[in-house]
Amino acid sequence: GAMLPYWSTALCMKSVGTAAMSMVKEVERQFREIPGLLDGTPGHGEPDHSQCIKISTDASLREMVLPGLLVIFSPIITGAFFGVECVCGLLVGSLTSGVQLAISQANTGGAWDNAKKYVEKGCVKVGNEVQGKGTDLHKAAVVGDTVGDPLKDTSGPALNILMKLQAIISLVFADFFVSVNRGQGFFNLNSALWSKH
Repeated sequence: GAMLPYWSTALCMKSVGTAAMSMVKEVERQFREIPGLLDGTPGHGEPDHSQCIKISTDASLREMVLPGLLVIFSPIITGAFFGVECVCGLLVGSLTSGVQLAISQANTGGAWDNAKKYVEKGCVKVGNEVQGKGTDLHKAAVVGDTVGDPLKDTSGPALNILMKLQAIISLVFADFFVSVNRGQGFFNLNSALWSKH
């Protein structure tokens, strides 16, 4: 259970990267095919905003299928095959590591985002030289923000859904779990609920 928030986070971060790359390719295509768009010359062709919106919407739905299936089926499979006590262990591990990870991601993502803004305002000096936009420090801060934004805006909030949905699915299927070999699962594992006779 403790690994599920990490697995879900990895899937979410990968999804953000995949969606962003699709958007980059579309913007490159528009720059290449619409005359004057890249240069910003007066009277250039209009960019195709609707295609960018479609890419973003489609990716947000498509890329969340796998994390959704992970959250829904992990308690069902665990309860059906290993029993009620294993579902309890799954939930305890998932909640424990999920809360810690969500707090960590929110704080880390926010710190990286704020670090970039701090550099862009010219608040950082190395020696007597202000490290603003265009410096190596700013480039490093932009890279940090590129990781930080999905942490605080995607993966961190998604963990809240992971924890709630796993608990709800477990409650909904609790009667089914107990009905499989008296809560011992298809593998008929020993359970403290009922002693074997």
